[in-house]
Amino acid sequence: MTNLNDLIVVKGCCTPKKNEPEKTSLSKDEGKELPVAIIGAGPVGLAAAAHLASRGQSFILLESGMQAGANIKSWGHIRLFSPWKYNIDKAAARLLSANGWIQPKMEALPTGKELVEQYLKPLSRLPEIKPFIHLDTNVLSVGRKDTDKMKTANRENIPYVIHAEQNGEYKTFESRAVIDASGTWGNPNPASSSGIWLADEKELKEKIFYGIPDILGSEQERYRNKRIAVVGGGHSAINSLLDLATLKDSYPETEILWIMRRIQVEDAYGGEEKDALEARGRLGSRIHQLVDNGQVEVITPFRIQLVKKSETGIELIGIQNGKPGSLDGIDEMIVNTGSRPDFSIINELRTSIDSSTESVEALAPLIDPNIHSCGTVRPHGEKELRQPEKNFYIVGSKSYGRAPTFLMATGYEQVRSVAAHLSGDIAAAEKVELDLPETGVCSVNLKSSCDEPDFSCCN
Repeated sequence: MTNLNDLIVVKGCCTPKKNEPEKTSLSKDEGKELPVAIIGAGPVGLAAAAHLASRGQSFILLESGMQAGANIKSWGHIRLFSPWKYNIDKAAARLLSANGWIQPKMEALPTGKELVEQYLKPLSRLPEIKPFIHLDTNVLSVGRKDTDKMKTANRENIPYVIHAEQNGEYKTFESRAVIDASGTWGNPNPASSSGIWLADEKELKEKIFYGIPDILGSEQERYRNKRIAVVGGGHSAINSLLDLATLKDSYPETEILWIMRRIQVEDAYGGEEKDALEARGRLGSRIHQLVDNGQVEVITPFRIQLVKKSETGIELIGIQNGKPGSLDGIDEMIVNTGSRPDFSIINELRTSIDSSTESVEALAPLIDPNIHSCGTVRPHGEKELRQPEKNFYIVGSKSYGRAPTFLMATGYEQVRSVAAHLSGDIAAAEKVELDLPETGVCSVNLKSSCDEPDFSCCN
């Protein structure tokens, strides 16, 4: 794809008439010739590309990684709760099938690696999509061309300009619309109960893993025979604990601490055998057993105030049952407290973001994790996702902010609606539908689910 920044749009005579200001922005008609820019080649970003391609709309897809689904590769060992049928976008499936793709068994539960290798990678290589993907392209900022956030005149007719670093070089791309599907991965919440990143915790980054490490694989040496604190009360934490317990079977000097804010540990077990999602229920039952037989030491409620380095390792200073307390001698920490969106790349755009969930503002009452689980969020589309900045949309997990109730299937319906709207099919954009189990469809490594507001879980 030609870098649109290298193109010069010339209309009529090259030289402006005397006393006539030189044209610095495209007209409404000229802007229509520009592509739609999609940020992020994960499942939702690629689905957006599939829907736009199916409607004959031009697009560019900007991905910071070296391949599509790069972030998912980092948790490739994790198995989803949701079967394939909830993880494949319909427009993407049609394009793939037309190119000879053999779909996986739709009731099977894929790992992250399988999701990339069997779905995202083939999708990114389709002739309708591959020519328009820009890999190793890190978006730095998105704005209106030569126009800052304060300027209003003719704003909606001015094209977007995306500033990026591509293969180590500065590049710009112009577009008529932007779909931000960059997600929240790589921007975790801290261990601190206040949600504030403090310098002491940042300085210990070599001893703290945010997410679910490959404990029984590539990270085994890091954790064996160590004293390890797992922070978090959701299923990501439980997954980490179960893997550590398996490691402990071979390396019995491994010590496992489970630190939560919950009032009682039983709240983390979920429905167990009564859970409508069998894999999720088994997860609760297994951790229940490990706690009962003493393989996992539970410390709850413990609200971490400070994470700091001590002479014996990592020290956690906090409040337990209303009284000051501390835990010391910790060799490694695994923090499973969810993630948050990074809005720095869209600071020069006019956006409407909810102050508590940090989600798209219109979504906040629909996805509040204090009220909703994964499966009770009603369908929504372009209308709810639109921003004050015309033709700019935040979609996917980033649209949910800090709420952990996002599903890939939800993201697919979001971008179907947005693509329809950008194609001028208003009726299709307004008709939003989503068929999910009442219990929701979450991800775990058996592996992950959602039961705490501070835990990101659903994909």
